[in-house]
Amino acid sequence: MTTKHITFTAIMTAIIALLGLVPPIPLPFMPVPIVLQNIGIFLAGILLGKKYGIISVIVFLILAACGLPVLSGGRGGIGLFAGPSAGFLFLYPVVAFLIGWYRDRTIERINFIKIFIPVIIAGVLLLDIAGTLIMGMITNMPLSKAFFLSFVFMPGDIVKAVIASLIGAALLNHTRFKQLIRF
Repeated sequence: MTTKHITFTAIMTAIIALLGLVPPIPLPFMPVPIVLQNIGIFLAGILLGKKYGIISVIVFLILAACGLPVLSGGRGGIGLFAGPSAGFLFLYPVVAFLIGWYRDRTIERINFIKIFIPVIIAGVLLLDIAGTLIMGMITNMPLSKAFFLSFVFMPGDIVKAVIASLIGAALLNHTRFKQLIRF
């Protein structure tokens, strides 16, 4: 990795952590809150691509596992990786990789729709459904109920996907940013 790669990876990790300063929205009927950090996960894949996007997310998760209060609401610690949020946390690198993989393939002709589609598929559908199913297994919730509860996250995550896709499309189509981010 060059200094440029390390810098962009560290900046994205910091952005994800900064989104954790926004307090989570607890839901009375499930143990996993609504958080804004998904936007940072989506942006990691969109802006940095598969390789550096996944590295920034993994560094973020390592910081959380070490106990730094970087997760939404000032949470941190290894225990979170065995709790109800574990499925979502373990899927974050997968989501960043999938979005980044698609971004890398279409970087020369990128637009809002070409970014939005993989964010919806990987960042909303995969993350919400698989994360909630894993939460259901950890909390001994029936899988049918867990699957149904995954739809609670989707409206907000679609809004987050729109925000991340708009930011990503604007930056990736800006000539100065293209020169900066060129790996």
